[in-house]
Amino acid sequence: MGLLRMAARTAVVAGTATAVSGRVAHRQQGKWADQEQQEYAEQQAAAPPPAAPAPAAGGMTPEAVEQLKQIAELKEQGILTEAEFEVQKAKILNG
Repeated sequence: MGLLRMAARTAVVAGTATAVSGRVAHRQQGKWADQEQQEYAEQQAAAPPPAAPAPAAGGMTPEAVEQLKQIAELKEQGILTEAEFEVQKAKILNG
């Protein structure tokens, strides 16, 4: 009878230890998740929004100015006709 009682007591102790360690682990995971979420929110708040390209003279972006220069060179080289140049220029200026 003593052996059975000792086995039962061991089972109860082991089961209690398992339950307690499971609760502790669950609580720690919750704390770590909260910390990660808070750090992520702080990083998002600290990061400045991406800057839009600054418009050049006349409200054009630097990319549009560069494209106009390229098509002007093509026109000077005779690759584009005056009509083709005007069409491409209108596309760049209108968006």
